[in-house]
Amino acid sequence: MEHFLVSSFISLVFFLDFADGGSIGVNYGRVANNLPSAVKVAELLKSQGLERVKVFDTDPAVLKAFSRTGIKVTVDLPNEKLSYAAKNPSFATSWVQRNVAAYYPATQIEAIAVGNEVFVDPHNTTRFLVSAMKNIHQALVKLNLHSAIKVSSPIALSALQNSYPSSAGSFRSELVEPVFKPMLDFLRQTGSFLMVNAYPFFAYESNTDVISLDYALFRENPGVVDLRSGLRYFNLFDAQIDAVFAAMSALKYDDIKLVVTETGWPSKGDENEVGASVENAAAYNGNLVRKILTGGGTPLRPNADLTVFLFALFNENEKFGPSSERNYGLFYPNEQKVYDIPFTVEGLKNYRGNRPPAVGGQPVTNPVNGGGGVSKSTTGNTWCVANSEIGKEKLQAALDYACGEGGADCRAIQQGGPCYDPNTLEAHASFAFNSYYQKNGRGSWTCSFGGAAAVVTQPPKFGNCELPSGTEH
Repeated sequence: MEHFLVSSFISLVFFLDFADGGSIGVNYGRVANNLPSAVKVAELLKSQGLERVKVFDTDPAVLKAFSRTGIKVTVDLPNEKLSYAAKNPSFATSWVQRNVAAYYPATQIEAIAVGNEVFVDPHNTTRFLVSAMKNIHQALVKLNLHSAIKVSSPIALSALQNSYPSSAGSFRSELVEPVFKPMLDFLRQTGSFLMVNAYPFFAYESNTDVISLDYALFRENPGVVDLRSGLRYFNLFDAQIDAVFAAMSALKYDDIKLVVTETGWPSKGDENEVGASVENAAAYNGNLVRKILTGGGTPLRPNADLTVFLFALFNENEKFGPSSERNYGLFYPNEQKVYDIPFTVEGLKNYRGNRPPAVGGQPVTNPVNGGGGVSKSTTGNTWCVANSEIGKEKLQAALDYACGEGGADCRAIQQGGPCYDPNTLEAHASFAFNSYYQKNGRGSWTCSFGGAAAVVTQPPKFGNCELPSGTEH
């Protein structure tokens, strides 16, 4: 899920290492008014046998709750602070002292995520990312913490220019020289890893005509052949992750490890959110856990024991957007499971669940349909534009959602983009809302944004920027 994390959002991830496979984690978001305390959450994680947590800020109550629990913690420098950390090394040092060193080692902080999905952040923070990462690392060096604490930054799959077939994976061309090469150099030099957020649900929901549900849920299926590599894929997750591996390989960074920081499937959604159900969520997450904990890697990287963080720990009742956004939880706020899946190797022993996933990777010569990256579209000239009367605060929140979690393509409204001018909230929000609307098939539910948007039948224009309709895609 492409999350633009505002300051009110905190996400935790926990996971447990296993000798014979990878690691499973879960994001713990707090965009809700009915969740248990951080102390109770720490107890819940321990009761599930899970030993690591990732926090998307440095909330003192959360960090204190995990003190002396034996749970390892990853903290986050929020996107809105990237510019300060990039421009001012003393800010980076002070931030590390206050938010990391002050709690370490009682709270076993082991990593810092610098920003989250920065490339889709509508506030144009991409140019600060690598410098911020380097300054945070140098602050750790000054405090002699650099060996124990790693620095990275989660990216969304929208950072890929090509993702299908997997072997043709590549990063967006405009990001390669200024961002990816220096970032991957940094990760290599510091012994860190690339963080990636991947959601097969979104790909399936938008392409049900070409992607089978069994393929998306790790269930038995004929498989999909990558005609370039000859590898057969039996699940969409592997195909997405191998596209990132291929993109790194294309730049000669085969040695960089990868961690999947977000993935999941909603247990409930709006009428138009095809595939969102308890049964499918249990199948996706349960089969993914089994795949990761029993090892095997991906077809392109069969020896890569992945660390994967499920999204999310709780259903969060105050999240913005369609119903699915409030229904990714593995647990209800009362700590009862939404559906029963294991999180540990021990738990797998008594787990039957859905049909077991097939193992991919065997080279083949005959293609099988069912896993392409074809985007569906419908016809009709309608557009989605901002409702300026709702107020700046709500309009800004809706814009942040559209460009973040909503996955709208907001590159054109970033500084230097063809639709940056006019530089007004209404113009930028209209572009983002329309991108989201067109991308999601122009269903009525895709142009609401809590009353911040409305459908129009006449082509809107802001300055020299014309908003595309679906028939132009």
